[in-house]
Amino acid sequence: MGFAKKGEGTKMALEGQHYIGGDLPINLYGGLKARGHPVGATGVYQIGELVYSLRGDGRVDAERGLAENIGGSGATISVCILERGD
Repeated sequence: MGFAKKGEGTKMALEGQHYIGGDLPINLYGGLKARGHPVGATGVYQIGELVYSLRGDGRVDAERGLAENIGGSGATISVCILERGD
């Protein structure tokens, strides 16, 4: 997806770039496992989390966000990219 140059993802993580205040914050609310991964509700939760951040009410003031979800045995996969509408 181009978040890091090849071989530099670990360096980005060790430098804290994926944390709140970093260049590329990821899983700001702990991800799906932190919520018990309630099947059927995970996608809705992810979109809600993104909307919260895009409105400026979340832990970061985001301009765009990405949610990815896999259902069942991997037969159903979705990726949503949301962008702030000013």
